[in-house]
Amino acid sequence: MGDAAFVSAPARDPADPEPVADSKATAAFGLGLLAAVTGLAVGGIVPATIALALARQAREELHTGEGWRTGAGRVLWAERLAWLGLALAALALLALTVWLFLRGVRFGTHDFPPTID
Repeated sequence: MGDAAFVSAPARDPADPEPVADSKATAAFGLGLLAAVTGLAVGGIVPATIALALARQAREELHTGEGWRTGAGRVLWAERLAWLGLALAALALLALTVWLFLRGVRFGTHDFPPTID
């Protein structure tokens, strides 16, 4: 009389809380996105660093939440975007250093006329 393909899920206890999105995962994702967008302007270093710290905390909260917190995908993308922002900032700093080196820019030296002691 019963269909073998139909398996009912166990009844959920009404006292169980609803799964909630982890706020640190969401914040880390937003900061990672900001880091990726502003990475070439070297401004992505600060949000990327904060995003990586928040992603680490969010990953621990998701692990201890035992399924009651969601956001593992946001944590993964937050880390990826933060590292992208850091890589873009490093690339921008490297390009600036090479450009200044090729131009022969010297910092800290003053070229005064020969009549000045």
